[in-house]
Amino acid sequence: MFFNGWENVGRIVVMAVCAYAALIVILRLSGKRTLSKMNAFDFVVTVALGSTLATIIVSKDLALTEGVTALAVLVLLQFVVTWLSVRSARVRRLVRSEPTLLLYRGEFLRDAMKAQRVTETEVRQAARSQGAADLRERAVVLETDGRFSVLPVESEAKAPAMRDVNGGAP
Repeated sequence: MFFNGWENVGRIVVMAVCAYAALIVILRLSGKRTLSKMNAFDFVVTVALGSTLATIIVSKDLALTEGVTALAVLVLLQFVVTWLSVRSARVRRLVRSEPTLLLYRGEFLRDAMKAQRVTETEVRQAARSQGAADLRERAVVLETDGRFSVLPVESEAKAPAMRDVNGGAP
């Protein structure tokens, strides 16, 4: 139960080193966007890569070549989907969410908060964590990756950074 022999330990070390090296090469070839955390889709791919790497390392039933092929296919699919999403609004809408305005000039946008399942407490905590004590001249946006952005409100109708935010400035 605690030790099955050095052969298994050695196999895991060799598989880990080889699979890790293959993953690094695949990621370097695919570009920086592959492991970005821009939205939920990206997060799922990152988790899938980690799970696949772990399976390659510990599974006796999976050959290194099969595991590396699985990693390459996941990265290729991520590349294709992101390539298509840059070129097609339909694909972009399918795989990406939009940032959502939750608070504007101290007013909680309750419909948006309800739709995103966010509480006032969470919005206030995000503001505090980013050093914004006074929310009267602030906007809080729930980003596509689940993080909160707390921004000063511009005097102009819409600041460039708010252009793609769902709900925009009221």
